[in-house]
Amino acid sequence: MIRCVVLSVALALFSGAAYPQGRPAPKDARLYFITPYDGQKIRGGFWCRFGLRNMGVTHAGDDYQNSGHHHLLINVKEPLDPKEPIPQDKSHLHFGAGQTETYLELPRGTHTLQLVLGDAKHYPFDPPVVSRKITIQIR
Repeated sequence: MIRCVVLSVALALFSGAAYPQGRPAPKDARLYFITPYDGQKIRGGFWCRFGLRNMGVTHAGDDYQNSGHHHLLINVKEPLDPKEPIPQDKSHLHFGAGQTETYLELPRGTHTLQLVLGDAKHYPFDPPVVSRKITIQIR
């Protein structure tokens, strides 16, 4: 009986840890691209610079109020699940060291870019802090 109670408590604590924090974000927080701009035609590699207003940038794992770190979504069509951490793959780039820019080399063609601010554990904020999706063309 005691084992069942201990197991139930452990499972309840473990399952709670899997839920997002739902960390609040200021309603006036704004995430945006400094460069490139929407519709820009680019030859070769380019610098992608991130802008953020009314929040701070910090490292992943640092749990400071009103701060997070950048994630860059490349050609992502499906919306993020706010109950899951932001994925990490070739389409979801993480900047957990607090970076505010990166040099990108994308293949020729049309690409979409969007920024998402993640909390210390890579979850989107509530409400989500996302940039407008922009489209660029690599020649």
